[in-house]
Amino acid sequence: VQLQASGGGLVQSGGSLRLSCAASGSIFSINTMAWYRQAPGKPRDLVATITSGGRTNYKTSVKGRFTISRDTAKNTMYLQMNTLKPEDTAVYFCKCNVCDWGQGTQVTVSS
Repeated sequence: VQLQASGGGLVQSGGSLRLSCAASGSIFSINTMAWYRQAPGKPRDLVATITSGGRTNYKTSVKGRFTISRDTAKNTMYLQMNTLKPEDTAVYFCKCNVCDWGQGTQVTVSS
């Protein structure tokens, strides 16, 4: 399964962005999907997960600000990010239980 993340950009503190992750290939084998992020000089960090049944989990620092969702008809996962902070600046990656890492999308939040 291949994943392609998109939707990143430059936004001011307090702003919003919506990331998308399109899946292609053997999508029937996908169960859990997730968003990760990696800031410069730091390890890749789990941000949010969503199961095939719609159960979600979030990193503490993004709870109440970020919302993960998936549209199975479109084979796409989303990350709605509101009230963005400079510390959210990172490259964001999407992942699934049967996927390799793909290219991420850069999110930059200016203060």
